[in-house]
Amino acid sequence: MKRALVALPLLGLLTACSILPKQEASRTYTLPAAPGARPRMAESVSWGLRVMSPGAPRTIDNPRIAVSPEANTMTVYAGARWSDTVPHLFRDRLADAFRDSGRIAALSTDEANLAADYELGGNLAAFQADYVSGKPEVTIRYDAVVSDSRHHITGSRRFEVREPVQGKEVPQVVEAFGRAMDRLSGQVVGWTFEAIPATK
Repeated sequence: MKRALVALPLLGLLTACSILPKQEASRTYTLPAAPGARPRMAESVSWGLRVMSPGAPRTIDNPRIAVSPEANTMTVYAGARWSDTVPHLFRDRLADAFRDSGRIAALSTDEANLAADYELGGNLAAFQADYVSGKPEVTIRYDAVVSDSRHHITGSRRFEVREPVQGKEVPQVVEAFGRAMDRLSGQVVGWTFEAIPATK
């Protein structure tokens, strides 16, 4: 009789466990880059540059893939995430673009506490898929700031790119993010060399 009484609570626990929601399976994506998308520049520079992780609002300062299905709303793609937080992905892609230019030998990021002549920082205001007339397009908006080692600003500029998504599935959205980032990073690299005085 005692065994039967013990078994009943255990059976209740098993039944309760069976109705709990299953854990969401998550797929991790890297930010794709097109080979040769950023042309090399021949003339090298003597100064060093540190690329900083941009500031970002909480809606995109995380590893989730953000989407705005309608005006003034923000959510994320279920079961999908980036391989790192968005500010870190953005910083690393910019650093790769500067390496690809072949012009800067002394290049670092804020992961390492190394001295540099100049710093590229700023704010990432948008990094999401927006639905426009029922179709998604990737939006990246970056307010870039270049400053010297004394924290004097030598240049600032807003960059914004929009890239249509060839479909509505997450992998297609990720590919559009890669194309948009290729375009924006090329623009930022070219502008940075113009914003830093050539006499340094």
